[in-house]
Amino acid sequence: MSTTEAAAPPAGDTQPETPATARRKRRLREWARLVEPPWPPAVMLFVPALAYLGVRETGLLVLEWLAARNNTTVTRALTSWDGQWFLGIAGGGYRGVPDTLGDAFGRRGPDTALAFFPGYPGLVRLLAQVPGISLTLAAFAITLAGGVLAAYGLYRIAWHVTGSARTGLILVVLFAASPMGVVLSMIYSEATFCALAAWSLAGLLERRWLLAGLAAAGAGLVRPTATALVATVLVAAVIAIIHRQDGWRPWIGGLVAPAGLLGYLAVVGWYTGSPLGWLRVQREGWNSAFDGGQATVRFGLDVLATGRSVLETGTVAVLAVAVALAVLMIRRKLPWPLIAYGALVLAMDLGSNGLMNSKARLLLPAFTLLLPAAIGLAKTRRATVLAVLAAVVAASAWFGGYAVTAWTYAI
Repeated sequence: MSTTEAAAPPAGDTQPETPATARRKRRLREWARLVEPPWPPAVMLFVPALAYLGVRETGLLVLEWLAARNNTTVTRALTSWDGQWFLGIAGGGYRGVPDTLGDAFGRRGPDTALAFFPGYPGLVRLLAQVPGISLTLAAFAITLAGGVLAAYGLYRIAWHVTGSARTGLILVVLFAASPMGVVLSMIYSEATFCALAAWSLAGLLERRWLLAGLAAAGAGLVRPTATALVATVLVAAVIAIIHRQDGWRPWIGGLVAPAGLLGYLAVVGWYTGSPLGWLRVQREGWNSAFDGGQATVRFGLDVLATGRSVLETGTVAVLAVAVALAVLMIRRKLPWPLIAYGALVLAMDLGSNGLMNSKARLLLPAFTLLLPAAIGLAKTRRATVLAVLAAVVAASAWFGGYAVTAWTYAI
């Protein structure tokens, strides 16, 4: 029996169809159109993971070619920059990081390592306790698992918004092929954060407050970008409480969500002797602070006027596209939590100074901005979808590979 046949009601069934039943049938029909024989039906459950891993493997193949051309190795490229900090923290804790590591200015103070949140290196350290698993292998495994979990979270979000498996899979591919999607294969914390953020937002859309709160709390231990996620969950919880929706659950979700972020900031504040200690570490070590976008505007105008490098020009283009996608999200009237989260991540990126070359990478968690593109692309013919996605994957593979092999500065 085919998948489409399995979705059909029994002959003579005159009972009215419930909305839930209709959604399940529509979902099966979508899967049937996307995953056709001779693939067995069980494979359908793994399609989001296969799509994500296929894109990332393509990126790694291009990275291998670029690494050979630039006299480096894939492993060295994937463990560079922040990766060394994460490995150092996972191996020796915040006080045992190798002395060779320094901040953006090559300096090193007693609090420098505190700029890096503990969630990702903590998971790496935990997995590395298993006999036979090195820190590096554990770090790559955590990154891989985070990316796959993020893919399923994104698929779930798209399904909730559109009811379309096609849109969900396109969104997964676009996420894996983000301009700096190479970071999803590196010893960086973005993949882990995106997994937690995606499932927190999915929990909000489905009114599963405990999932939304716990995932947001976990994200708060991984990256400062969790500020955008925690704010979204808190506002959603307040709205639900005001409207007396879902009983006590919004209270729990709202109370749990900021625990990770506030907890780590409090620990850093205690170590540094200042409640704003983490901000000071960021400002002094990486010249990173919120300036309302002044530095970003200056950077963009300078790059457009001089064309200093491919990576910088590409970064400016990525920022411009992100702003356009944010506008499209609003025009399409997508669920407000998705708009709020994506807009806040974008605002945090555009509004901060510091390392301008990192701005494309810092947009990776703003995956909800990709929804308008996925929805629009899903309405086109299959040949168009495949052609566009192939071009995006190829561009992402080259841009990310170039950034970690040919480009000589931090990303």
